[in-house]
Amino acid sequence: MATGPKAEGPTAAAMLMLGRGLDSRDSQTRQVREAVSNVEKHFGELCQIFAAYIRKTARLRDKADLLVNEIHAYAATETPSLKLGLKNFANELSKLQDYRQAEVERLEAKVVEPLKCYGTIVKLKREDLKVTLTAKNREAKQLSQLERTRQRNPSDRHIISQAESELQRASLDATRTSRQLEETIDNFEKQKIRDIKNIFSEFITIEMLFHGKALEIYTAAYQNIQNIDENEDLEVFRSSLYPPDHQSRLDIVRANSKSPLQRTGSSKSCTGIHQISRNMLKKEEEEEEEEDEYEDDDEEFETTKKASL
Repeated sequence: MATGPKAEGPTAAAMLMLGRGLDSRDSQTRQVREAVSNVEKHFGELCQIFAAYIRKTARLRDKADLLVNEIHAYAATETPSLKLGLKNFANELSKLQDYRQAEVERLEAKVVEPLKCYGTIVKLKREDLKVTLTAKNREAKQLSQLERTRQRNPSDRHIISQAESELQRASLDATRTSRQLEETIDNFEKQKIRDIKNIFSEFITIEMLFHGKALEIYTAAYQNIQNIDENEDLEVFRSSLYPPDHQSRLDIVRANSKSPLQRTGSSKSCTGIHQISRNMLKKEEEEEEEEDEYEDDDEEFETTKKASL
């Protein structure tokens, strides 16, 4: 009778430790599952949003290409200085789209692809988690079976010993898989943090490179627009409106045409000249009449004189 209690004491302690081990592994498994699910959710969202960002950038590149083509088409119809300025502006804008294309390709390779890889990584971690859960469930099942065996056949040491052996193997397997899961999830967390740093660093670097080039190109494009000579183009435009002999004909018209004031002055001048001429003519006529009168008086005097003689 003294031997029975001594045998049961260690067994009860072992059962208690097994129960605590199961609880610990349950908590560990739950935490790992939450961590994997969290990564699966948020990395999936990040991947989709970054992919949409890249598609928007690619569409912006396509619209800019259309803009470049239209500017070239318009420039071909314009005056020389404006034509050259627009052409150079369009060339700079086209160059920028080459850098935008490089931006799209780099973002795809350095940001989206690594995030996509986490779909496979998460799947593998779930497989590891599944193996651990299977071992833990088998351990819990063997523990329950041992308890039932002890209740049903408390005196059958052979069956109880066999159940204890099965439980020990299940516990060892659960402990081994749990340690493997700990190591795996630890590596998973380290890789996740490292990848997040790399992905966002690459994103910032790619964007900085593009916008740095964009600032340089936009500066050159701005200068090309500012270099357009308005006066030169205006002269060319005016020349296109009139034929080459237009100026000579215009000078002739101007020479033959007088202003209303000039015409009024000329009329007054002519009127004054005519008036003077008439006055002079009248005076001459009066003088001639007086001379005629003198001549008549002389003839009459001569006649009288002869008659008196």
